[in-house]
Amino acid sequence: MNEERKKILEMLSEGKISVDEAEKLLEAVSLNQKESTGIKDPTGTKTLKYLRVMIEPKEKGGDRVNIRVPLNLIRAGLKWASFIPKEAQEKVDEALTEKGLDLNFKNMSKEDIEEFIRTLDELEVDIQGKETVKVYCE
Repeated sequence: MNEERKKILEMLSEGKISVDEAEKLLEAVSLNQKESTGIKDPTGTKTLKYLRVMIEPKEKGGDRVNIRVPLNLIRAGLKWASFIPKEAQEKVDEALTEKGLDLNFKNMSKEDIEEFIRTLDELEVDIQGKETVKVYCE
């Protein structure tokens, strides 16, 4: 038995989650293991496995940031979002809508998650001429 399944069953036995929640988590773990480890790039030729975030300062002495996040971690985080309590989820949805993001994490399908990740790819933002933030998948 893998560690994820064991942890879910421990949480169930300790009463930290309900049977329905455990079932959802076990299903998500099972799907995660069956999925490929990445998504295809827009051309369909390369499998993307990481989201890269780089911050390049334009001024001398600024800190460079280079972060590589596994796409599976993003997928897992979005799946866990379905366990956010309803009241909190409503506040999160409201805050995202105010920022111009119409996302509903609770009902996201695998396709929605993949589309969300694709929209993050090849994003470049210039922050007040002081630094450049680049986001892309690799």
